[in-house]
Amino acid sequence: MEITPRPGYGPAAVVPRPSPAADLSRARRQVLDLLVVRGVPTSVATVAAELGQHTNTVREHLEGLADAGLADRSTARPAGRGRPGTLYEALPASTTDPGAREYAALASVLADQIARTSPDPRADALAAGARWGRDLVAHERHDGAPQARRTVVRLLDRLGFGPNPDATDNAIELRRCPLLDAALRTPEVVCAVHLGLARGALDALGAPTDRTTLEAFALPGACLLHLDAPEA
Repeated sequence: MEITPRPGYGPAAVVPRPSPAADLSRARRQVLDLLVVRGVPTSVATVAAELGQHTNTVREHLEGLADAGLADRSTARPAGRGRPGTLYEALPASTTDPGAREYAALASVLADQIARTSPDPRADALAAGARWGRDLVAHERHDGAPQARRTVVRLLDRLGFGPNPDATDNAIELRRCPLLDAALRTPEVVCAVHLGLARGALDALGAPTDRTTLEAFALPGACLLHLDAPEA
């Protein structure tokens, strides 16, 4: 399928900005480092026990990390009586951070390579994106298609796509593109990677993907991603 970018249509590039991690105190950085090492949603009690700190102190640091966009909050599964606790997980480095910009540059080179050498660039790009999507949600919970769509929207936000979903998290405007320069050069590859990313994440979360499509450069200021239809 040929994709032709039109002037004024499609997402904007991601604008670099300083990372909030640079301004962390030593104590808060220690909490963030522990979340990064664990790599899974972690309770306040677990962090406090591993660091030998009071739970109230740790909770304050975790909430600060979440408010700064460096950690994600989720609710633990109910276990007996009482209100389920909150879990915290370090978010991947934003595409606005220097290290992520280096990743974007590398990804652009790889996209160009696929476009030049692959006998089926779109298929290879879809497969690469699907592997990426599955890896990125490997530790997420499987709670049905609606939750899977919410998880994918949250993932796209972390990666810098500036998603603007509808009320059902099904039709999503992608207002920014971390690989816009490469997408303008080889849209059939880069846009296929991003479609594969969404499909791979949904599949790993146990949601259907047969109606997941991406309309690249479809709107003034955005691409349009359709996740799967609601559950039957």
